[in-house]
Amino acid sequence: MKHVLLLALLLSSTLIYAKDAKEEWDGTSLTEETIKKIQQSQYQYKKCVMTEMQKKGYAKIESRSATDAIIKQCENVLSKMRIVYTDVKVPGVIADRHLKKMRIDITRRVLKQLMFAEAARSAGQ
Repeated sequence: MKHVLLLALLLSSTLIYAKDAKEEWDGTSLTEETIKKIQQSQYQYKKCVMTEMQKKGYAKIESRSATDAIIKQCENVLSKMRIVYTDVKVPGVIADRHLKKMRIDITRRVLKQLMFAEAARSAGQ
């Protein structure tokens, strides 16, 4: 009886994995044009963040609050990049994972630069 149950479990688990394999996304299916669109969207996002950072109002705010405000101001640019992904049928999980990683990386860079500028200002006083 145990052998039959074990065999049934093994058979059902292989069928589940076979179904998942059919739903996987092949990353090589992106065309050069799509890759260029994604890179252009990344550039636009970074450009938005940099122009927001240069505004004078953020120098008066604490660095963490300023970083949060900067990232929120450029969130709409990042959402345009998600549209590029969904237009070429990239699964939402993969697109969201890439956008989250990009947002985290940019947030870390912005926070680091703002903290450095804040420390330099306080050292100069």
